[in-house]
Amino acid sequence: MEIMNNARPKIAMSIAGSDSGAGAGIQADLKTFAALNVYGTCVITAVTAQNTVEVSGVEMMNNQIISSQFNSLKTDLYPNAIKIGMLGTDEVVLLISELIGTTNDIPIVLDPVMVAKSGDQLISDNAIKIMKENLIPKSTLLTPNIPEAEVLSGMKINTKTDMLQASQKILNLGPQYLLLKGGHMKGDPIDLLFNEKEGLILELPQKRIYTKNTHGTGCTFSSAITAELAKGENFIDSVRIGQKYVYESILHSIELGNGHGPLNHLYKFYN
Repeated sequence: MEIMNNARPKIAMSIAGSDSGAGAGIQADLKTFAALNVYGTCVITAVTAQNTVEVSGVEMMNNQIISSQFNSLKTDLYPNAIKIGMLGTDEVVLLISELIGTTNDIPIVLDPVMVAKSGDQLISDNAIKIMKENLIPKSTLLTPNIPEAEVLSGMKINTKTDMLQASQKILNLGPQYLLLKGGHMKGDPIDLLFNEKEGLILELPQKRIYTKNTHGTGCTFSSAITAELAKGENFIDSVRIGQKYVYESILHSIELGNGHGPLNHLYKFYN
């Protein structure tokens, strides 16, 4: 692995939940960081018991251990970029908002995990309110999928025109950049990147891959972008590279388990 030959690799931190099946969450983030030659560290916010079929248990970490993880890393393995995923509770959303406020001028990528594949809301309305008021304004890049963007914008999104209209409502919440992911749309998806000053700055259409092995796609996309930002890439190139990495990881996904299988995060090392 190239990362092992680097004297001082760049560091990317993931703040997210643990997935015991290793397809999403912290495990997906760390594998993605490694695949893209960045040293990954983590702050675990929750431990889940899950496989490719179901989530059978969730245990939230208390605020003290979350803070201890973050501060321990900050004093010795200071990140070049941070990715934020599953937070879970009102208290954790507020805590992470406070913790990232102590960092200095590094990219913060927020994947606002709030809606399950079933359509069920994963965090409370109050946690979403706290996220809108405290965490999103501190985020450099926000990466919602369509269901999450519908929650954040308060409108239904069925077309590209809807995506454009929703983007302004979401940008008004305060992120510098917005990546609106179109994977939940019918037909071939399109991802749109906006910034607060210019609006739409990048359109990335993609061919849909018809497979059930898509568990962890959102986590992987946001962590791939984070890895590239940690290495000093600009936002447009980071999103381009991130989308290509996710596409290849899905295209060469792994047949494991009886449900939604994982992406092949390390595919590029085999070829």
